[in-house]
Amino acid sequence: MTDTQTTTDRRVSTTDLALIASFAALIAACAYLGAIPVGGSGVPITLQTFAVMLTGCLLGPVRGFLAVALYMLLGAIGLPVFAEHSAGLGAFTSVSAGYLWSFPFAAALAGFLVKYVAGPRRTRAIVVFLCSMAGSILVIHPMGILGMKLHLDVSFDQALHYDLPFWLGDLVKTTIVALIAAEVHRAFPRLLERDHEHA
Repeated sequence: MTDTQTTTDRRVSTTDLALIASFAALIAACAYLGAIPVGGSGVPITLQTFAVMLTGCLLGPVRGFLAVALYMLLGAIGLPVFAEHSAGLGAFTSVSAGYLWSFPFAAALAGFLVKYVAGPRRTRAIVVFLCSMAGSILVIHPMGILGMKLHLDVSFDQALHYDLPFWLGDLVKTTIVALIAAEVHRAFPRLLERDHEHA
């Protein structure tokens, strides 16, 4: 490997790390904003899912997963970056634990769909919307429902009822994610090319 190649790889790696750290901070900032309690489950509506899905749609599956995982690690070690300024390992067994555990996988799925399925069409907001919504429908909501069922010891029907109020907010947040991500990909068409298997 030449010196030029080594320098380029180092630059790419540094850029990846900076993006991962920056988006982890973005998720923390969005979670820190005021939470709105809804329904009877005790799980509040926050901007966490907005930031998580934006992370996946912009960074791709690998860096998106790592950024959300870093955010979760920061909360696990005690930084108050979770909803309602909470922190610690207790958040991973709370009523909202299912949603929290789903975040890195939802970001990875949305990132995978935007990068490999949408491809050059990722500059169209409707395409990004569908990719992001898939992560929400297939990962976030099922895991959130399962988490509430286990924590509250209720039926799946009751847990689904608790989850329903989040859908309207998700539609709004996903729309904003799609609009932002499509514009960013239009401005930086090679952004996802940097999402390596070894970020």
